[in-house]
Amino acid sequence: MKTLSRSVFGFWFLVFSLSNCFAGAKYVGEFIAIGVGGRALGLGGAYVALANDATSAYWNPAGLSKLQYPQISLMHDERFAGLVNYDFAAIALPFGERTTFGVSAIRLGVDNIPNTQFAGLDANGNLLPPDQVQNFSRIDPSRVTYFNAADWAFYFSYAKQQSEDFSYGANLKIIRRDQDEGFATGIGFDAGAQYRATENFFLGMTVQDITTTLIAWNTGRNEFLTPTLKLGGAYIQPIGDFRLIPTFDTDIRFEGREYAAQAHLGPASLDFHLGGEIQYQHFAALRVGYSDIGSLNFGAGIHLPKLDIDYTFAKFDAENQLGNTHRVSLAFTLEAEQFKRASE
Repeated sequence: MKTLSRSVFGFWFLVFSLSNCFAGAKYVGEFIAIGVGGRALGLGGAYVALANDATSAYWNPAGLSKLQYPQISLMHDERFAGLVNYDFAAIALPFGERTTFGVSAIRLGVDNIPNTQFAGLDANGNLLPPDQVQNFSRIDPSRVTYFNAADWAFYFSYAKQQSEDFSYGANLKIIRRDQDEGFATGIGFDAGAQYRATENFFLGMTVQDITTTLIAWNTGRNEFLTPTLKLGGAYIQPIGDFRLIPTFDTDIRFEGREYAAQAHLGPASLDFHLGGEIQYQHFAALRVGYSDIGSLNFGAGIHLPKLDIDYTFAKFDAENQLGNTHRVSLAFTLEAEQFKRASE
């Protein structure tokens, strides 16, 4: 426990120091903050301590070490009547007795956006130059072009179970942002750890963008993703054929979000995730969660041989006008003896 406390203090000091060096970058990585996986989102994103599947690469790479078989995870989410598409895919491969490797991808995109700056015609049918397109009389459909605006994040993950109670992991993260002729690229790192404090009580910690991630645009503009410290805990209580699992996470940032966060103290802001799950014989589960953006989430999951199906409904309050969201994720596990992790 003393080793864990020392690690938490060391991570906290590093996050605080780096954030002071690169203060002022707010909301640059919000597309990454949406979250992945039907189970995790059904718990309101309170998954840092509980992560144990292929989505762990996003929540806490240390959780990948819990996998005993290769696993593929997929998720699709549509927002604003299908205008915005959010997709996630991951594959995790156990290697040797204690190590796991993973590759994941996130895409948030708006596709087929019409570009009319070269399609404006005046009253006489003459083509207007782009700087006068606001004076157009009509649009020539044959001159309209289309483009996509998309944000990508790619994760290359490593995890190791150091002991029966402690595991750690890390991500190399590549970010790509495309907006018509503008594009940006960034490279960052995440690190995480999980610790079993007692037989039923689990702790987790992740530092996203631990060294601060520079996103460089081809226009010369630079943006920075400052570190986010995620701390969480989960308790698993067996009750006959059922298991009751309450879980709680806190996101700590140093971007000066102030009243945009649920709590703040100077440049430090805190946002909370709270969730609960009840499982029946590891076959079916019901979930409820409250996320950091104020959505009340409800979810359900079914565990079948080699296949997990998880669904989440996120209900937003009427004031934010975001609209309710449905999310479905699938996890395919190659549960066959030839693919099982090597035993000691």
